[in-house]
Amino acid sequence: MTGIVLGKGSGGRAAGGRPVGSTNALTKSLFIRTYGCQMNAYDSGRMADVMTPHGYRLVAEPADADLILLNTCHIREKAAEKTFSELGRLRQLKELRASAGRRTLVAVAGCVAQAEGAELQARAPFVDIVLGPQTYHRLPELVAQVERRAGAVLDTEFPAESKFDHLPDGSSASTASAFLAVQEGCDKFCTFCVVPYTRGAEYSRPPASILAEARALLSRGAVELVLLGQNVNAYHGAAGGETWSLARLIDALAELPGLQRLRYTTSHPLDMGDDLIARHRDCAKLMPYLHLPVQAGSDRVLTAMNRRYRRADYERLVERLRLARPDLALSGDFIVGFPGESDADFAETMDLVRRIGFAQAYSFKYSPRPGTPAAILPGQVPAPVKAERLAALQSLLAEQQRRFNAASVGLTVPVLFEGAGRRAGQSVGRSPHNQSVHVEASCPPGSIRPVRLTASLANSLSGRLAG
Repeated sequence: MTGIVLGKGSGGRAAGGRPVGSTNALTKSLFIRTYGCQMNAYDSGRMADVMTPHGYRLVAEPADADLILLNTCHIREKAAEKTFSELGRLRQLKELRASAGRRTLVAVAGCVAQAEGAELQARAPFVDIVLGPQTYHRLPELVAQVERRAGAVLDTEFPAESKFDHLPDGSSASTASAFLAVQEGCDKFCTFCVVPYTRGAEYSRPPASILAEARALLSRGAVELVLLGQNVNAYHGAAGGETWSLARLIDALAELPGLQRLRYTTSHPLDMGDDLIARHRDCAKLMPYLHLPVQAGSDRVLTAMNRRYRRADYERLVERLRLARPDLALSGDFIVGFPGESDADFAETMDLVRRIGFAQAYSFKYSPRPGTPAAILPGQVPAPVKAERLAALQSLLAEQQRRFNAASVGLTVPVLFEGAGRRAGQSVGRSPHNQSVHVEASCPPGSIRPVRLTASLANSLSGRLAG
């Protein structure tokens, strides 16, 4: 969970307090709390953008806001319950402010809103607006409806027209590293996942729209673009009667003046084509870091998940990627305790991790999501077993990350600085391998400086400027 995010994740710090709205004397205040994935962070920024022309400015605390918006995630049960827990606190705030004669609107957006809109309204009837991820461009209209008739509204439709057709041209945020959504939705239907039901079918934005937003982001100070999609490498945008792959889109973006770095996430192993693998070899602006979820190391579990590849397929794919880019840092996703997962299945996952070697990774206990096929599968794994397996996996992954970072000590790498560190005079940035790097120097956001890495910490590196 993060505060307001208008670019790359802020690690829980709000970017509020900075006016982004109209200078109209009737300016109102907006607070956004973002849960979950990078796509949600992007969506939060665009919701702030659509409210800007209507006189709203961002603030850092919900107590200061006329409109409080929770942008939610439904991937895991714990994330959904966090939403309802937060709503309980907001109800008290709303009642307190109402007693002082100040009206506060509460809105819930994102995947929890899409999947559980009716339940949300029943459990939290004080919520004024519920809107899904495909309708957030309608937020100003929904706010106006509530203000006119003082009743709650629900909008979780999948409109025929893309929301991207109705958004301002590029985020109003000014950040060194900026998110850029190029694809949304999923057609894979993994048995554990709600994304096809909450985000809808795969949709790829037209290249012209993406390039226009990219230029706008670069004009506001971005030097790195992170391309986003639920299956970003399934991108197939239409332009002039042709279909562009993600590889072709990367080529076009790499030509834009001012762009220094490119990344993309999240990828699916089935959509990693030859042309995209080649870009990791040939495109200097494409960073040597790839998030490529595998989820499990057991073919039996992968089949039950409907991942549609086998362990050997994933291993061959990684081998081809590392042949194309030998210094590639790999990140992954893992689910432990999937229904029917045996001790032997879990041992295969641990073996796969040892064989591949991950620079970073995300791992979770399986969480049944209502409406997904896996939720009703037999052989649900007991919670204590899932917890034990997760602890073992995370210990192995953490050790691999420590080894990867330790191997970087002594190298001099270009670091993209994103802002101030926690201590006075400290700056923080990212290495090409997406490692967090701290230096005891003042480096302007957006600057790329050579840094000699001097020490490896638990989740970051420290260094000193080398030039």
